[in-house]
Amino acid sequence: MRSPMLRTLLLDAGNTLVTMDWALLAELAAAVGIEATPEAIARAEAAARPALSAWIAAGASSEARETLRFYVGRILESLPPPADGDRRRATVRLVAALRAVGTRRLWSRPVPGVHEALAALRAAGLTLAVVSNADGTVEDGLVALGLRDLLHAVVDSARVGVEKPDPRIFAHALAAVGAGPETALHVGDLHAVDVVGARAAGIAAVLLDPYGDWEGVDCARAPDLPTLGRALLGTG
Repeated sequence: MRSPMLRTLLLDAGNTLVTMDWALLAELAAAVGIEATPEAIARAEAAARPALSAWIAAGASSEARETLRFYVGRILESLPPPADGDRRRATVRLVAALRAVGTRRLWSRPVPGVHEALAALRAAGLTLAVVSNADGTVEDGLVALGLRDLLHAVVDSARVGVEKPDPRIFAHALAAVGAGPETALHVGDLHAVDVVGARAAGIAAVLLDPYGDWEGVDCARAPDLPTLGRALLGTG
């Protein structure tokens, strides 16, 4: 049930509103010797998030080259090895392929049901703003997917010069929509980035955990935004 205090919903972009194109990622993985279905890769990616969160918590930027290499390496650990058995080489080659493809093409699939969820949340009177660690292209990507018109603001770390978990990016988002932290809730997929950052800004947070990979975390969890949206609105 929606809290009467909740007025503003801050949303991560990747793995909250949009996902990677898993079929494209499967093609790229096959080209470096990793044979896996799109569904297996999606599952492996979700399983890699707690390790990625710990990596970032140790001081890494979520947008750094070495972070992408670590992330891809952890995803590949859950998939069959390449024919030559060299996961390290496959990781390096896949990272290069992902960089060549680019963020906009890779992160190009809306989460199932997210259009309807955003429309329902907005119709219920909530203010919706994206707060994303990104490379400056997140707003254009949301426009292309037909999601931007459902949002009141989009804050991209590359454009504002500060990234989560720094509380200043959350403060920037709140100021952009004229909201206060006490009536806001942030939703994202990485504890060290989304939950820690939101709390530092005085904002409550929900961690998205589609498969139950985040055992023992000290925050509320939901499988995805549509499910959370129905719970907040009391419609499911």
